[in-house]
Amino acid sequence: MNDRPVQLIVSDDLQRTRVTVFFRLILAIPHLIWLALWGIAAWVAVIVNWVATLIRGQSPDALHSFLAAYVRYAIHVSAYLLLAAAPFPDFEGRGGYPVDVRIAPPAPQSRWRVFFRLILAIPALMISSALISGSARTYGAYYSYGFGLAGAAAFLAWFVGVAQARTPRGLRDAIAYALSYSAQLDGYLFLLTDRYPDSDPQTALPELPSRHDPIGLTVAGSLERNRLTVLLRAILAIPHLIWLALWSLAALLAVLANWFVTLAGGISPAWLHNFLAAFLRYQQHVYAYLFLIADPFPGFTGAPGYPIDPTIAPPAPQNRWTVGFRFVLAIPAVVLSSAYGGVLLVVAVLGWFACLATGRMPHGLRNAGALAIRYAAQANGYVLLLTDAYPYSGPIAPPGTEPAAALADPFAEPAA
Repeated sequence: MNDRPVQLIVSDDLQRTRVTVFFRLILAIPHLIWLALWGIAAWVAVIVNWVATLIRGQSPDALHSFLAAYVRYAIHVSAYLLLAAAPFPDFEGRGGYPVDVRIAPPAPQSRWRVFFRLILAIPALMISSALISGSARTYGAYYSYGFGLAGAAAFLAWFVGVAQARTPRGLRDAIAYALSYSAQLDGYLFLLTDRYPDSDPQTALPELPSRHDPIGLTVAGSLERNRLTVLLRAILAIPHLIWLALWSLAALLAVLANWFVTLAGGISPAWLHNFLAAFLRYQQHVYAYLFLIADPFPGFTGAPGYPIDPTIAPPAPQNRWTVGFRFVLAIPAVVLSSAYGGVLLVVAVLGWFACLATGRMPHGLRNAGALAIRYAAQANGYVLLLTDAYPYSGPIAPPGTEPAAALADPFAEPAA
């Protein structure tokens, strides 16, 4: 990550003030007005910078500094509005904010890529729309807490912030992942860098927690893809979609039985747990295949060993209160899972074109899709009563990474 020309720096301590969280949208209004006014000048500067960079092969220092300050300010405002940071930002885009952007000095750029920059940015704009959307991209920054992954995470973080005076680590990191990509996209669009935005959540943030959750995800296998099976992927997946729908009917009956038994005994019976665990694994195998996160044709039994494979711990005691209200408690996870589903869909569309063109799934897209599948597995496992550990909403470090100084999500098991 150290060689990335546009890097997100996160030093936020997750602590919030209930009053400022409650009135966050109102408090941000002066910044939104100033961001819009500054944005008008920024877009004029972008046009001038495009011409100058096309001629010189490098952005002029003065234009680069002006646009870099604007990008930093836009990220500060977005982080404040989306509850990824607590302090009221300054109006100058200076460094030092808890969610900040480091932008490298001007460097030589390919004139061809400069000339076609807006066209080349279309795939990145699609990814950014799934990560942080809900308003039009205005003056180079998203400043709405509407839909998309960041918007859904901010919506949930508002309730937690008002109740607990903090933002959960997972929600903060999900928002920061979206902001990291948005900052890279701004840098690319504004010709501050020639580097294409990287969608990989594992390189988006400077520090990620290492976790050992009851439901995890193994990510393995080659990035190579067979062009013919990619072209026909939706058709090839039809038998699996039919079988998944039929299996879902049996799983619905099993989860109802599991709810009563777990409520009475405080632990899921091994046979019900194993049946629902196989269903959950198969469900994620099908999603991984359909959305091009994995390539081999899956089996129909949900057996372990697929390249994108949920790991599910054996039955463990569960709190009867959380079991009794499980379907209510799961609502926030379902909301966030839907937002991750939007990310997965965009990843699949872009990955389909990339695989047909190159015979290979881009690494960043594969990892972004794997993050969405991991969260879906954890959310569905929570609903199916396979565990009472709440889904962890942010990206995590790859297995084997030393644990970071984690600030744990209060809705999830502590970092190991």
